[in-house]
Amino acid sequence: MNEKLKVYFAGSGRIAVPVLETLSKDPRIELVGVGTQPDRPVGRKKVLTPTPVGSAAADLGVALHKFENINAPEALDAIRACAPRMMVVLSYGQLLKQPLLELPELGCINIHGSLLPRWRGASPIQQVLLHREKETGVCFMQMERGLDSGPVFKTFTIEVPDGCGADELEMKLGNLAAENCAEIVCRISAGELNAVPQEHDKAVVCRKIVREDGSVDWNRSAAHIEAMSRAFENWPGAFFRLRADGNETLITINAARIHDDMSGVPGTLLTPGNRKKMIVACGSGALELLEVTPAGRKSMPIAAFLNGVRGEHIEFLPGCVPDNKPL
Repeated sequence: MNEKLKVYFAGSGRIAVPVLETLSKDPRIELVGVGTQPDRPVGRKKVLTPTPVGSAAADLGVALHKFENINAPEALDAIRACAPRMMVVLSYGQLLKQPLLELPELGCINIHGSLLPRWRGASPIQQVLLHREKETGVCFMQMERGLDSGPVFKTFTIEVPDGCGADELEMKLGNLAAENCAEIVCRISAGELNAVPQEHDKAVVCRKIVREDGSVDWNRSAAHIEAMSRAFENWPGAFFRLRADGNETLITINAARIHDDMSGVPGTLLTPGNRKKMIVACGSGALELLEVTPAGRKSMPIAAFLNGVRGEHIEFLPGCVPDNKPL
């Protein structure tokens, strides 16, 4: 019987959970340890909560490490003690430095959620949705010091469903990676796959999403703002300020419909007096708001929200005030 491949897995986000579960169950692989980021305060009550990977690893009963800094000497010592031949990384949230990259005999394999070299960096899923791209996928790549710049062993592609949000797309990519991860790492271990250098001149890099990215600018196209509502559905949301009867409320768009056949001055209401519909003119086309969340309240259909709006004159303002801070 062939010796099992000893793998150490590092991940934090929800997308990584299906991969972790697959690696833990495959008979060809010995999962010698799991690294994730520490528990963080979550919600208004700041409840200390493990990462999705941390929670899943605890349920699986595998050796679990929670590293504030995965490149710190104590982290390297903990991983070295597990004696992995390969390290697999997905959605860990930190860059790996050279000492860690060189620690496993077979190096570190990253699973990246885009079609490299497009969308290297921290927010590939959001960028695919913001740019209304029709396909995306996952790449199994050899990690090196550059940002997602290493050579690629294998790419798997899927179509992006119409109306897909970040949650749905993230899980589709996580499942796609999980379906193929065990076979790919075993083939890499056996020397059956050769990594192909990326076309670096075609690289597109995306940064980490920040709160201000969710601020709606009504001068943008209706298609872009609708895409924002799907790309940022988890955080930070696509948000704007609504002013009615002298009062301002921060509103997050949860669901919207594009009207390419309607137009007007960006940020003006095209359905005045209608208590069931809210269609707002954009830089190109118009956007019908179907479901929204007012600050401090639950998500609601637009008709329910309109029932509580007082005043005839309604203004639609950007989500951020002039100093670029959310209201």
